Amino acid sequence: MIRLATRIEAVLYLKGQSLSLVDIAKYLNCKTEVVQDAIIELMSDYAYRDSALEVIETENGYSLQLRPVFNDLTDNIIPAELGKAVLRTLAAIALKNPIVQTELIELRGNSAYQHVQKLVELDFIRKYSKKPGRSYLLSITPKFHQYFEIDQLPKSVN
Repeated sequence: MIRLATRIEAVLYLKGQSLSLVDIAKYLNCKTEVVQDAIIELMSDYAYRDSALEVIETENGYSLQLRPVFNDLTDNIIPAELGKAVLRTLAAIALKNPIVQTELIELRGNSAYQHVQKLVELDFIRKYSKKPGRSYLLSITPKFHQYFEIDQLPKSVN
């Protein structure tokens, strides 16, 4: 059976943003007290392993992030015009391709609205509506494939 701390790690990674204990507990269908103990266990795990990642407590909850000592790598690896959060949003869109904007917001949070706007401006994604009054569909563009040198993505698993 998978440890609760490991499941919390997966939730923090997938959401890519700070989450409160209550939010984490809802995602995992657990009590907040149990989640709090498991978060402490997870934070301790990261503190004692030689990892590029860490779990930190922020004013909004808990977050899985790259240790600051590796910030120089992000400058070299992540395109300058794309921050880590925008890149994670782009990855979610690419993996689901196409994805309904409301589903993306559920996955990535309200900040994804700004990410979508930036990604449309940079021509990495296309935003369109099949029916008036419905949520937009988002899909990757040929520029995405060219820029990231990806010929084909695997079909999404829903």
